[in-house]
Amino acid sequence: MDFRFTDDQLMMAETARKLFAATASSAQLRAMLAKEEARDEARWSTIAETGLTMILLPEMAGGLGLGEVDFALTAEAAGYAWLPEPLVESAGIAAPLLAAINPSHELLSNTARSLAIGPAINPYVADADTAAALLLEHQGATYLRHPGEVKLTRQQSLDPFRRLFKVEWEPSGTPLSRDAALWRDALDRGALFAAAQCTGIAQRAIDIAVEYAKTREQFGKPIGSYQAVKHLLANAQVAVQFAKPVIHAAAASCAQRDLFSRARISHAKIIAAEAADLATRASLQVHGAMGYSWEVDVHFLLKRALALSATWGGPGFHRNRVLTRLREAPAGPEYGFARAGV
Repeated sequence: MDFRFTDDQLMMAETARKLFAATASSAQLRAMLAKEEARDEARWSTIAETGLTMILLPEMAGGLGLGEVDFALTAEAAGYAWLPEPLVESAGIAAPLLAAINPSHELLSNTARSLAIGPAINPYVADADTAAALLLEHQGATYLRHPGEVKLTRQQSLDPFRRLFKVEWEPSGTPLSRDAALWRDALDRGALFAAAQCTGIAQRAIDIAVEYAKTREQFGKPIGSYQAVKHLLANAQVAVQFAKPVIHAAAASCAQRDLFSRARISHAKIIAAEAADLATRASLQVHGAMGYSWEVDVHFLLKRALALSATWGGPGFHRNRVLTRLREAPAGPEYGFARAGV
């Protein structure tokens, strides 16, 4: 079996990386933050025009009809760029949920519209104020509300680019769907793509530290020449490299929607969050005290990593899902992690 990515998958991931690098530089993001802007409309329009918002939508909804493996690579690129726009939440989680209910819904026809989703397992809804509509859960049922139909209260976030809102609303009227399984699927995609973002964040933190270690001198030579710094960053890079195949395997099995695929997703979320935590803290250590200052980008990456670690299920939640798989299904060398007997 060939586990390599296809040329089309690699090309799409490279397109996302180049787009984010060209339009979401550190200076551009800091300017947004200074103006307290929710999103850069020009960047968001370009993202939509490139087709990144349509990856997971079926062809009958005007989408590309691709799968979680394809979007995981885009989510990783978004993490590397610490993208402030809700590409992952809208295109990776909310839009597929709406398409599963009604693929011809008019909200899916405009690629520049964003959707917010929650609260479900998350206490707050991200980017609710700029969304065209909110998909809200109540006792397993799905309701659609427009921002003007609910009360939004802004909540402080550890990540200054993450806009969170408490949503107060009444689950009145007929829901779009009463299928609670749709929200289990949304949780799986949310955890999976949060994990993918974590590996992007981790890699960005390592890259920043490596460049700094090449130029910062101590005792007459670059600090990157010292074994202690080399080992610190090498360990972080190993953690990232070990996390990536776990995420890719979880994405490949996501469509199974069973005990085994959910355990894999939880495994990916745990190991990716740990890699991001290790990499961002290592990068801070390489920078020394200045790594904590506002002028250095590393602290933004650490805050995003901490925020993603807690969203779509924290470590305790996902460890319990892995334990559930081990307790309720056969385990041992003759069983794979993906499904029984394989």
